Amino acid sequence: MSRCCPLMVIVPISLFLTLSFFILFALRKVTEKGLKIFGYVAVSFLLLAALVILSSAVSNFTQNSGGLRCMMPQKMKMCGMMQKKNMPDMAMPEKGTLSKE
Repeated sequence: MSRCCPLMVIVPISLFLTLSFFILFALRKVTEKGLKIFGYVAVSFLLLAALVILSSAVSNFTQNSGGLRCMMPQKMKMCGMMQKKNMPDMAMPEKGTLSKE
């Protein structure tokens, strides 16, 4: 996750929070004690996973000096610069030298 945009964590966090909401919603209808305990355990694991993802995103965001910049465009820019440096300078042909066949 260190090479990912910090905003990309919104998807798994929202998924975990949505699942935990629906589990808690379904627990209101359940009367069996064992099933309620299982539901609360599942919700606690989902909330813990969302908290871990959020905390890693916050730490990743604070460590990056650029903030919301992604790593992939930076790498692509650097590769483009390297390719331009390695290419020999090519002279552009003049207008009249191109032949039409």
